[in-house]
Amino acid sequence: MLQNNFSVFPLQEYDFERRFDDQGAIQWMRENWNKSIFFSLLYAALIFGGQHVMKERRRFELRKPLVLWSLTLAVFSIIGAIRTSWYLGNILSARGFQQSVCDRGFYNGPVTKFWAYAFVLSKVPELGDTLFIVLRKQRLIFLHWYHHITVLLYTWYTYKDTVAGGGWFMTMNFTVHSFMYSYYTLRAAGIHLPRLCAMFITITQILQMVMGTLVNVLVYNWMQDGTCLSTMENIMWSSLMYTSYLVLFCSFFYKAYFTGPAKTKGD
Repeated sequence: MLQNNFSVFPLQEYDFERRFDDQGAIQWMRENWNKSIFFSLLYAALIFGGQHVMKERRRFELRKPLVLWSLTLAVFSIIGAIRTSWYLGNILSARGFQQSVCDRGFYNGPVTKFWAYAFVLSKVPELGDTLFIVLRKQRLIFLHWYHHITVLLYTWYTYKDTVAGGGWFMTMNFTVHSFMYSYYTLRAAGIHLPRLCAMFITITQILQMVMGTLVNVLVYNWMQDGTCLSTMENIMWSSLMYTSYLVLFCSFFYKAYFTGPAKTKGD
């Protein structure tokens, strides 16, 4: 486990990060992670029930609330990406790629212990993305709601066990969401962006899934000699999740950019 002092890339540690009770957070998640199942079921009931209710109603505009919502998530993701990238960068520079994959200090590191927990909890409010789609009567694709539910379930399930690979998974997601929610903010504000911007975001999502799959393979291989600490159950669920995402995002990319125009949430 990495010590709580970095010198390769110095970064100020704020009081709320330093004082965060990571052990209490991990213990709470061990006792309550299954609440993510309740949130997922409630989410599914609300979005599909909401679609039924909205079928005979006029769509809501909601552009201003959508700008504020997307901007809030963009700022959160950007800050999270900066803070977690700092930790990962130090691990890579000081100890190499293998240690960056196998490291579990991300869950109680000097800065990342707060952002790891914030990341996991954020998967609940992020479900609100779909509310805008339903109320604005936009097309709700399988990838959207499947991704939200499975990420919520997996992150809550995984955080409690503090398994290897988490630093890469969270940092990549924070980074991709920084671009994605910034794009949604600008689109919701009515700012026209080149089609290449949307393509770039989808490509980053695909690359995230490729890297996530690779990390799973490496964790499994290094777990055999005791270098990485994880479980076969976790690797199985994570591999299924990332593989399904990779297939679905590649399919979305092809359909959206090569077989016809596709509308995004910001449209």
